[in-house]
Amino acid sequence: MIFRAVEDGDLIRQAARGGVEAFNLLVSRWEKRVYNYLLRLTGNREDALDLTQDVFLKAYQNLRKLENPARFAPWMYRIAHNEAYSMFRKRRPETALDDLPPESAEDGIAVGGRSVFPMELSLSVTAALRRLSPEQREAVTLKIYQGFKFEEMAEILGCPVSTVKSRVYSALDLLKAELAPLRRGVS
Repeated sequence: MIFRAVEDGDLIRQAARGGVEAFNLLVSRWEKRVYNYLLRLTGNREDALDLTQDVFLKAYQNLRKLENPARFAPWMYRIAHNEAYSMFRKRRPETALDDLPPESAEDGIAVGGRSVFPMELSLSVTAALRRLSPEQREAVTLKIYQGFKFEEMAEILGCPVSTVKSRVYSALDLLKAELAPLRRGVS
């Protein structure tokens, strides 16, 4: 007998009918992706963990409202987006999203013929992402790191596809310029 992996759609239908085990399996499949998305948005592990829990709680409470199980991923990320920006609004007096300090990256990583190691490259990319506007950073995160299509991103972000494309392409241009010195240093 051949066992097929249980598809997300099957789990969603079971969870919508009250299947807690099915929902727990959905959480285990999706929590790392949602957490990583929220971590890139917030820049803070504790906030990302708290928000991830909130996202899955909201998803569980509203799963019956999801009309098309095939739209689960954009629906889930829309909840995550809303939760993150709700947190930012609550904290606005404390710290604005634009005011988050950029993570430090070693200056001149590729200077003097030194090669760029994977960890240094990762730090440089993270620092470059931090220099983008929050909207650009989120668009790049959804496209590059999460693999969403532009139409799905527009659904998640609640804006037109043309706006999403503009954010992604302008962010990629900025990242290319920011990371170009690294590329020259790796010869």
